Amino acid sequence: MLTDNEIRGEVLDVLTHIAPEVEPAAISDDTSLRSQVDLDSMDWLNFLVGVHRRLHVAIPEKDYASLRTLTDVIAYVRSHTPDG
Repeated sequence: MLTDNEIRGEVLDVLTHIAPEVEPAAISDDTSLRSQVDLDSMDWLNFLVGVHRRLHVAIPEKDYASLRTLTDVIAYVRSHTPDG
């Protein structure tokens, strides 16, 4: 099972593929990701699909609104993995 730090690293890697101008060290865990990196709706969808593909966690559309911060995404991945 991945640690929270490992999940964080994977999520940030996905984010930097969507938004290459993002500096991962500058991302706050508890502030809206979309506002920190100015992602539009399509970029946000690509980010969530990327997290799904990278970490093999299904993210149904009904859960999108609950994933606002990096902390939210990490907790979601942790709780939705088979070993979570």
